[in-house]
Amino acid sequence: MDTTRRNFLRCSSAVAALFALPACSLTKIQNEGSNKIFYLTAEPSTARLVGDNKTSVLAFNGTIPAPTIRCRQGEKVVIRFTNGLSEPTTIHWHGLRIPIEMDGVPFLSQPPIMPGETFDYEFTPPDAGTFWYHPHMNSVKQLGMGLVGLIVIEEAIPVEFDEEYDLMLKHWHLDKQGQWKDLMIPRLSARMGTPGEWGTVNGVHEPVYTLKSNATVRLRIANVDNTITYPIAIEGTEAWVIAIDGNPIRSPYKLSEHKIGPGMRVDVGLIAPEPGKRVYVRQMKGRFPFPLCEFEIIDSSLPKGKELPALPLNPVPELDIKNAQQVDFVFEWEGAISPTGKDGKSKPTFWLTNRRAWEGMSKGNIPAPLASLELGKTYIFNLRNVTQYHHPIHLHGHTFTVLELDGKQLSEPFHTDTVLLGKNGSAKAAFVADNPGRWMYHCHVIEHMKTGLMGYIEVK
Repeated sequence: MDTTRRNFLRCSSAVAALFALPACSLTKIQNEGSNKIFYLTAEPSTARLVGDNKTSVLAFNGTIPAPTIRCRQGEKVVIRFTNGLSEPTTIHWHGLRIPIEMDGVPFLSQPPIMPGETFDYEFTPPDAGTFWYHPHMNSVKQLGMGLVGLIVIEEAIPVEFDEEYDLMLKHWHLDKQGQWKDLMIPRLSARMGTPGEWGTVNGVHEPVYTLKSNATVRLRIANVDNTITYPIAIEGTEAWVIAIDGNPIRSPYKLSEHKIGPGMRVDVGLIAPEPGKRVYVRQMKGRFPFPLCEFEIIDSSLPKGKELPALPLNPVPELDIKNAQQVDFVFEWEGAISPTGKDGKSKPTFWLTNRRAWEGMSKGNIPAPLASLELGKTYIFNLRNVTQYHHPIHLHGHTFTVLELDGKQLSEPFHTDTVLLGKNGSAKAAFVADNPGRWMYHCHVIEHMKTGLMGYIEVK
């Protein structure tokens, strides 16, 4: 490790401790000419997730939570990533519309990054918002054991809130002593996935933060879990949905409950109430709220009567609906287990897209795409889930405009990179195929992806 990087890591840890941030920000920037370079590693580490018990984890820069990478819309960023694991990995920048060479899918967009190797991810993010990063190799293990982090793209013209918190939601597969349980149980993979039992926000069980009274507040809430869908509710004050999956919405609306499946995000705006009160972020299960985190309101000199700042819309390409081509996708359950392989291990396959399970890929062995699209053309994906389990359907490299949900046309379509299909749910999601390459297209319940519900879309 070079001296500059060692000093940076020590400095960033000290800054995080000093300000007691809910998530560490990766703010150290090394300038090389006009480039801003962030340093990131994936490595084995330990964390205290359950009481004082030490848990062996996989962590970015050795910390749970992972550092939040903060950069700006329209400005080039270089993230110098070093693989400190004992196995290959990559980094996918979930939700970012960036060149295919930077998308982080092994074999499809780049060779795997081998142990000890370093790779520079370079891109200029066109969109502002809340996004995240994670490996796209051995995903059940690497994500499940902690390799998840946020990348926040700040607006080109800064939008100022008095307070801002990044909240990463994750359930860990740990027992009461902080020891690992099974990350994947096949009979549960054929249902909703194997749920973790220890819930955290930013790696802490039911943390308590502070907010200044009367503050305008932006909560960036991200579901980085492998399996669980979080129906989010706020208690203690009125709250507003201001962005979905990193994309601001034209008309913010009052939050009652908003579901975010694995991989999804929601930005919530609120005005902090009077000192001494509390604001709670809840996970709803039916009619019953379960705690995620809470905010204690402290006294401040901020004036009353402020309004929430407005977020500018992202420059999502304009649709040509009149000439759009429709493509159907049906997601269903195969309900079978593949025969045992030559290595003696069973290879479960449960899920299908258009009657096809993902075959896997390797160097020189890339399966056929689920669809081939013409560059620059508008497409409408007709998404249909014919199972009783939900599927957050994620497309790399592009942004959907959701026109219809469960047969109901939306009066105000919204932008997203992941469409949550509920039980027997459906959606019409349109986009302009303006980013050439082979783009992964899959369910973000990691076990569903692992057992068949994955493929890719080719844009050429």
